Amino acid sequence: MSYNTFLKSKSQLAGSFGFKPTYEPEGMFEFQKRLLHWSLIKGRAAIFADCGLGKTFIQLAFAENILRKKNKNVLILTPLAVSHQTVKEGQKFGINVTRSDDGKIPGGGASIVVTNYERLHYFDPKDFVGVVCDESSILKNFKGATKKMITEFVRLIPYRLLCTATAAPNDYIELGTSSEALGDLGYMDMLQKFFKANDGSYAQGGGATSRTRWSQFGGKFRMKPHAERDFWRWVCSWSRAIRKPSDIGCPDKGFKLPKLSTRLHIVESKTANPEFLFDLPAHGLAEQRSERTRTVEERCEKAADIVNSEDDQFVSWCHTNKEGDSLESMIDNSVQVSGSDSDEFKEESFRAFETGEIKALITKPTIAGFGLNWQHCHRQTFFPSHSFEQYYQAIRRSWRFGQKKPVTIDVISSEGEANVLKNLQRKAAAASEMFDSLVAHMHEELKIEKQDIYTELNTLPKWL
Repeated sequence: MSYNTFLKSKSQLAGSFGFKPTYEPEGMFEFQKRLLHWSLIKGRAAIFADCGLGKTFIQLAFAENILRKKNKNVLILTPLAVSHQTVKEGQKFGINVTRSDDGKIPGGGASIVVTNYERLHYFDPKDFVGVVCDESSILKNFKGATKKMITEFVRLIPYRLLCTATAAPNDYIELGTSSEALGDLGYMDMLQKFFKANDGSYAQGGGATSRTRWSQFGGKFRMKPHAERDFWRWVCSWSRAIRKPSDIGCPDKGFKLPKLSTRLHIVESKTANPEFLFDLPAHGLAEQRSERTRTVEERCEKAADIVNSEDDQFVSWCHTNKEGDSLESMIDNSVQVSGSDSDEFKEESFRAFETGEIKALITKPTIAGFGLNWQHCHRQTFFPSHSFEQYYQAIRRSWRFGQKKPVTIDVISSEGEANVLKNLQRKAAAASEMFDSLVAHMHEELKIEKQDIYTELNTLPKWL
C-alpha cells in the first residue's frame, strides 16, 4: 500500500453538508423541531436525548429531508428488533420506510431503508447519501472488528446522525468514537488534546506507542485541569444533550415522567461460603463472579416469587444463561430470549410480549436493553451488575415519557454483592454529573451561537 493510499483510507469526506430543512412533519413538538433544524444545518451531528423524547421521529424527519433534498437513499441502522418499530413509526407519521435484511434496496427510486446493525455487511455505502445510527451507544458493545466496519461504512457518507439516550458515565472514549464517526476528532486525538494519564504524562499521538501506554494504565486517564471548559464546548459543537424539553428552552408540558419506585431485596445464600463463617461483601471481580454463581438459585427464586404473585406483565433481566434458564423454569407463562436464539425468534418474542401474549419476558440488557419501547409494561426485576448503562437502559424500556403508570423495579441482590450496588450508585451519580455538564455547557454554547449570529447580522460593512 502506498502512503497516499494509506492517507486516503484514513481521511474523512471533507466539506460542509448542512442545509435548512425543507420538510417538517406535522405533530412535532417545538424541542423536536429545534433538534431537527440544528442537526440538518450541521449535516453531521449527535443527539443525546432521553428515552421517550421522540428520537425515532427526529431520525425519520432527518432522513426524509435528505431524501427530498438529494433524491438519494438514506440508511437507518437500529438494534435488533427495533427496525420494525421504526417502520411502524414511519407509517404513523406518513414517512415511507422500507426494511431490508439482505442489502437490496426495493423499488425503482430513492428511499429510506432500515436494517439492523448485525446486517450492515450486506450493504454498500456507495448506495447512500445519508446514514442514521439509532442507539449509537450500542456500538461500543460490538467487538472491535464490527465497530471498525461501522465506522468505515459511514466514513464517506455526507450526512450522518447519531442518536442515543445517554452516554456511559465518564466514558470519554465513547464520546471520542462518536466524534470520530461524525468526521471530527478521533478518540486518540481527543485524548491527546484534552486528557492526561494518571501518572501525569500526556497522551502522545495516535500510534501504537500511544495505544500501548493507555492500555498500560488500564484506560485510566483524567482531564487536563485547564481543558474542561474547552472539552465540553468541543462536545457541544457536534452534539446536543436533552433530558427534558426545558433543557433547550422549550416547555415541559406533556413530558413528565411517572413515579419510579426501586425496591431492594437482599437474599441469603443457602450454600455457605467455605472460606468464611458468614457472608462478607465480595471484593474484586473474581469474588463477585463467584458470589453471583453461588446465589443463582436464591435470587431467581425471589424474582419468580415476585412475578408469579402479580397479574402484571414483567421484564425479568438477567446476565448469564444460567440465570435465564432458572428464571424460565420458575416463572409461569414466560419466554426467554437469549443470544443463541435466531433473529426471527427474538423479534417474534418481543412482538408477543408487546401484544400481551407473554406475561414475563426473560432476557439480558445486552440483547433487549436498547431502543425498544415497552410502555405497556411497568414492572421489572433486575440483578445488579457494574454496568450503570445496562441498568439505566433496561429500566428506561418502561420508565419513559409516555408511560401512564408508576414503574416499579425490584432489584434482587445477595449479601455478598454490597460492593456491586455501591459501584452502581457511584456510576449513577457520575452519569448525572456528566449529563449536567453537557447541558450546562450546551446552554453556554447556545448563548455564544446567538451572540455570533446577532453580531454578524448587525455588523455594518466596512465601506459604511
